[in-house]
Amino acid sequence: MNKLRAPLIDKRYKVTFVLITILFALWGFANDITNPMVAAFQTVMEISATKASMVQFAFYGGYATMAIPAALFIRRYSFKKGIILGLALYALGAFLFIPAAQWQMFSFFCISLYILTFGLAFLETTANPFILSLGDRETATRRLNFSQSFNPMGSLMGMFVASQIVLPNLISDRRDAAGQIIFGTLSEAEKAQIRLHDLAVIRDPYVAIGLIVLVMLVIIALTKMPNVDHSGPKVRSSETLRRLWANKRYRFGVVSQVFYVAAQIMVWTFIIQYADNLGISKATAQNYNICAMCMFLGFRFLGTYSMKWIPAPRLLAVFGILASLCIIGAISIVGFGGLVCLVATSAFMSIMFPSIYGIALENVEERDASLGAAFLVMAIVGGALMPPLQGMIIDMKTIAAMPAVNVSFVLPLVCFIVVSIFGFYTSARRS
Repeated sequence: MNKLRAPLIDKRYKVTFVLITILFALWGFANDITNPMVAAFQTVMEISATKASMVQFAFYGGYATMAIPAALFIRRYSFKKGIILGLALYALGAFLFIPAAQWQMFSFFCISLYILTFGLAFLETTANPFILSLGDRETATRRLNFSQSFNPMGSLMGMFVASQIVLPNLISDRRDAAGQIIFGTLSEAEKAQIRLHDLAVIRDPYVAIGLIVLVMLVIIALTKMPNVDHSGPKVRSSETLRRLWANKRYRFGVVSQVFYVAAQIMVWTFIIQYADNLGISKATAQNYNICAMCMFLGFRFLGTYSMKWIPAPRLLAVFGILASLCIIGAISIVGFGGLVCLVATSAFMSIMFPSIYGIALENVEERDASLGAAFLVMAIVGGALMPPLQGMIIDMKTIAAMPAVNVSFVLPLVCFIVVSIFGFYTSARRS
């Protein structure tokens, strides 16, 4: 119990801790302004939900591609250099939205997001273990949960920009008195003009965040940071991989992270399609996403505080069960009640990513931490793999007399069950 109440942050590292924690908000913005873009691209580019979900495939595929190279870069150089390179790639991907909008190519937008997430992969591979190292090892999971609490603040800002600036200004999403989108009834010339306008609306927030990222890059480049990532003897990557593979808790943690991220992205991406099936516009539906994120943020702080008394694995298991129950409500209730259940799911997703991350790395040796962290970041590929599958289910319209969008949330349900099992497994192992 006394270990759980140890100081959260070493006093020597407070400035570094603050700067690195700000990065969590920066990639939160990118994550959650991008989720509603799936629905936006589906309308403005006149494509299916399956093809529109390739936005998520490109976005989270960037993590899978770059997580291991990022870890190897950090092992060779330092956390600080990894952060600087990550911020540079983030800005580059954001600025590529300028030619993508000009040429009106959906594939170019996907490439831009792919490169942008090269930068996010560097940031997450670096920032998470960096935060874990800035203090007592016994409080590492709680410290990471605290830093990760600022991630949904950035997410909320991304959602706010999407709901108040992007989605309401999309001419392609305007509806007639019956609630039907009129874009499809227009001539090709009218569609071309509207498409040019709407893609510029989508472009501008990414360009703005690219400028902010460049400012942050300069600040971090000029700030002296502790060299905490090169302690201990250097080891070959093959030796590290053997030790990681032999670590059952770590192995299960990586698998659980794949399923958790898949669930998170599916819940937040397709809440708009769920609401659309109830006749709610995209801009209004995004407000429900904001409510979900507010619950996510509030319960992140509550969960982090609760870890002073409740071990993280036990809390993770309980939250996994509660998230599963909410998803069952979203599947079975056809109507506004189901939407409420879907929104409430976010409260119980709140501690999952940092808790799985911290628990998985608890008994990993420090010399293996950077590569171990990379596989946990690479696990974000779950967000690339499952949304297209859910999009295919949604495109079926109805399944066994049920709206296909409701049935599609069986996929997140399976994911939360896996997370619950991981929580119970690690809790029992600790006991």
